[in-house]
This record gives sequence, structure tokens and C-alpha cells, in this order.
Amino acid sequence: MSSTAGLVIHCKAAVAWEAGKPLVIEMVEVAPPQAMEVRVKIKYTSLCHTDLYFWEAKGQTPLFPRIFGHEASGIVESVGEEVEHLQVGDHVLPVFTGECGDCAHCKSEESNMCNLLRINTDRGVMLSDGKPRFSIKGTPINHFLGTSTFSEYTVVHSGCLAKINRLAPLDKVCILSCGISTGLGATLNVAKPKKGSSVAVFGLGAVGLAAAEGARISGASRIIGIDRNPKRFEEAKKFGVNEFVNPKDHDKPVQEVIAEMTNGGVDRSLECTGNINAMISAFECVHDGWGVAVLVGVPNKDAVFMTKPINVLNERTLKGTFFGNYKPRTDLPSVVDMYMNKELEVEKFITHRVPFSEINKAFDYMVKGEGLRCIISMEE
Repeated sequence: MSSTAGLVIHCKAAVAWEAGKPLVIEMVEVAPPQAMEVRVKIKYTSLCHTDLYFWEAKGQTPLFPRIFGHEASGIVESVGEEVEHLQVGDHVLPVFTGECGDCAHCKSEESNMCNLLRINTDRGVMLSDGKPRFSIKGTPINHFLGTSTFSEYTVVHSGCLAKINRLAPLDKVCILSCGISTGLGATLNVAKPKKGSSVAVFGLGAVGLAAAEGARISGASRIIGIDRNPKRFEEAKKFGVNEFVNPKDHDKPVQEVIAEMTNGGVDRSLECTGNINAMISAFECVHDGWGVAVLVGVPNKDAVFMTKPINVLNERTLKGTFFGNYKPRTDLPSVVDMYMNKELEVEKFITHRVPFSEINKAFDYMVKGEGLRCIISMEE
């Protein structure tokens, strides 16, 4: 048992007090974990676009003050009652979605969309008692995605923690807890391209490049990157992308361009932007008879997908995916092992590093569109 078990921990956290305003490093109180909860010492965290989106408070009900952060790695400090699969000292990845192990989704081999622990962007409290575990001099501070990793210590539901190999470098595998696994799994688990096949990836941000990495691992021979920013093309070569299309360079729909390039369409496509027009293009650019398109990006909730029914009748398949179809507790340890076995290259996603005291720099990099992932070291 750790010396701090059962006690309130005082530590530093980066608190967002207002939408779009710089985070403020504050001393916060972190309460002990309750039943089915775990308190984790965060070692490294990184910034994902979802943090940025909700920090800017675009398109949803703002919830402040709040501690953001959900892509991270850490070490278990203490566990609450009824937690059976984790103990003090375990190395873990907190995940924005979970795996309770009991619901119909968790018992299904086909789904990872846990009924109890599915992503909830509006909730700022813990499930067990409807209260936050963070406070500053009695003022409650809201959680984010059940993880809140922009804090030296955080409390997470045990079903949202993946126990990983203790030998894995936490300053690298932290990025596997969200975006990289989402793109990778979309290709490996859902699109499933065959060796020698052709794959189109729409959007060459971190998630799209992770999807391309999945295509590279699968042995795809043609990996076509589609992006409106040509500056991304050079970086994408590191991830196996060997052909590029900028929709702005053509006066016809990009799906027609790709169909002409590939003698009728690609075998697989992955849409990683959330743009509805890109989604339609991703579906319509796959080959009839066997083509599979996978939607990864999250669109506006009111967006409508429109295509001609004949595109479906001609045996094109449209799929969607959530977190790359990975069950967090069951599957994420094997993704970490892929990295440890040198099957998956993680370092090339990491373009910046900053100490926790300079966390706002990570936001600046992302707002400017610079780099892929910025690692934030909590102990610097």
C-alpha cells in the first residue's frame, strides 16, 4: 500500500478556468478513489485535438473550470474497493472510453462500445457518486472524459485503465491511449486491407497517419494520402504513404480522381477528418464488388451522409469505428506490445516535448497546426 493511500493528495494541475484562455497551473486537492476507482500518478500526457476542441468550447455546452487531458501514461498510486485487476505500482494508460466487462457490448466479440463507460463529453463528475475528485480550497473542479490527465494525480474508473508492460517507455506509449490507436485500429481491425492492396487515407493528421501506419503494417502496396494541405505530404512518407492527392488541384470530385488512378477504385479507404464531403468521397472512391470504406473522423452531429443507393447495391461496404474497435483493457496491452516488438513505430508521431510548466506551448503548436504529438512531462 502506498503511503498516500486513503489521503487527499495536494498536487499541481493545469486548470482551464475559461474557454480558450491559457491553462493555469494550480495546486489542487485530489480525493482518494472510491469503489471501482483508481488514483493514478500521471507521468506523461500529450495533447489531442479533442482537448483543444472542448477547450475552445466549440459547438457544445461549455463546462468550466475543468482539467483537460486524456492521452497519457501513469502508475497506479492507490485503488478503491472492488478493484480486482489493478494494484499499486501497475503501469497504465487511461482511456476516454472503458470496458466494464459486464454489459452486452463488453461481452460481444464485435463491439467495444461499453454501455457503462462509453465516452461522455458532458460529464464532469465521477459515476459512483456524481461528484468530482478535484477541488481547489473547496471549489469543485470538473473532470474531462473521465481521465483529466493534465494533473500530477488523477482519479479514473478502473474500467478505463489498461494495464501495460512495465518495460514500455511511458514517455512514448502514452500516445497510444487515444488518437494513434484509433487510426491504427480502424485499419487493422475494421478495414483489414490485404497484402498488396490499395488504401486511400483522407486527412493526414495524427489519426490519418496512424491509419496509414496500419496500412503499411498490413503490407498495402499503394497508400494514397488525400489532404488539402500539401505541407503534410512530406511527413506522410514516413508512414508509408507513397501517393498524394490534393482535392484543390482538381476540377472534378476527388473520388473520380482516385477511381481513375486505381482502375476503378481503391480496395480500402479511411476517412479521418470528420468532414462530411470527405466521408462521401471516401465511400465513393472504393472499388465496386469488394471495396470497404471506414469512417473514423467525427462529423457535426447534424451532418447528413448522402450517396446514391446504387453505390451500395454494387457491393461497396461502408463501416464506422469507435476507438479503432479496440477494447481498452483487453486490447491496448497488445498494441503496446506491437511497439515493444518493433512492429509499430511510435517515435515518428512525437514531434515536440515540453515540461508541464509550459503546457500552453502544446496548445500553441496544435492551434498553429505544427507537428503531430507534443509530449508533456509531468515531472519537469
